[in-house]
Amino acid sequence: CILLLWSIIFMYLFFFLLSRQTFPCGGNITGQSGVIGSQGYPGVYPPNTKCVWRITVPEGKVVVLSFRLLDLESDNLCRYDYVDVYSGHANGQRLGRFCGTFRPGALVSTSNKMLVQMVSDANTAGSGFLAVYSAANPNERGDQYCGGRLMKPSGTFKTPNWPEKDYPAGVTCSWHIVAPKNQIIEVKFEKFDVERDNYCRYDYVAIFNGGEINDAKRIGKYCGDSPPAPVFSEGNQLFIQFLSDLSLTADGFIGHYKFRPKKFPSTTVPPTTTAPPTTTRPIPLKYSAALCQQKCKRKGTPESHYCSSNFVITGTVITAVTRGGSMYATISIINVYKEGNLAIQQAGKTMSTKIVILCKKCPYIRRGLNYIFMGQADEEGRGMIAPQHFIMAFKSKNQRAFNMLKNKRC
Repeated sequence: CILLLWSIIFMYLFFFLLSRQTFPCGGNITGQSGVIGSQGYPGVYPPNTKCVWRITVPEGKVVVLSFRLLDLESDNLCRYDYVDVYSGHANGQRLGRFCGTFRPGALVSTSNKMLVQMVSDANTAGSGFLAVYSAANPNERGDQYCGGRLMKPSGTFKTPNWPEKDYPAGVTCSWHIVAPKNQIIEVKFEKFDVERDNYCRYDYVAIFNGGEINDAKRIGKYCGDSPPAPVFSEGNQLFIQFLSDLSLTADGFIGHYKFRPKKFPSTTVPPTTTAPPTTTRPIPLKYSAALCQQKCKRKGTPESHYCSSNFVITGTVITAVTRGGSMYATISIINVYKEGNLAIQQAGKTMSTKIVILCKKCPYIRRGLNYIFMGQADEEGRGMIAPQHFIMAFKSKNQRAFNMLKNKRC
């Protein structure tokens, strides 16, 4: 208990001293370990800047970077203010692009060099970031480091400690699989047990087309104790990220990959024969007087609307503001049944999204109440609800029935 108390006191002193330090815009950083922060941290970072930090640790080591704080303008594709992290100083693999307030796990370079770049646009929205780096032995397994670049025709990847004991807390593993140009990659999980959560917010495996973390190219995000269906890349590269938070852990997983000829069907699930989905006439995603003159009457059921809807969520209306003839609402998400192209913001364990009710009174929603929303998303990822779409009040007793929607084939 005394050791724990002293470690907590030390941590608070550490961050107190850092809060009194201001950081420059980039620089060349060398040494076994250190701290970097956005320009002016902990104050608001300046607009229209591009800062680059080049980190070098001793030869024969790799760089491990951990974000302690992250507070940048939020955007589901990180298009405005963001931090890029690269392995190496020039033409290196990008390990990820980050914004908002959700911190990634530890990032590990493949050499003794790492580049961190922060870009801000004309509008700033936070205090930036604070990160610590340290030198580590390459390919160190044990309780912290894993992942790597996989280029053989077939192979295996697994969580640290598999199968002897649970994976550790606070870990990020990234596998970059690269096949020849004329081939694609198939991934199958033999065993899979990752902390369960409806949204996979805490521990998860994310798989991306290409060689980096990019939400626009994400194939899927997985957790729980059921192995995901086989995954096939679109091109010759896949990026697999495993992340565990600092709380519960589980058995982990073991997965296998192999290269296949490009003519093999490129799909994220094995081909199946299903009846063609019911088609409906296109629904305009803009307000018009003609649209809102229609009789406001809900038709159908959640099951009949599921396949034609781009997104399906349940949530609580936090704000609802009328502009023109439409209602603009912020929704605190309870559950996601179908994400589609909906832009979802995450801050810690809370998820929210923006929805526009094109005709402000059809369907009518009230602040503070829970609903199931089934609609379409526009090019910016905003949810759009027209009179023909489906909304109904959501009660917790209906949760089991709605969970069945996740298994519905379209």
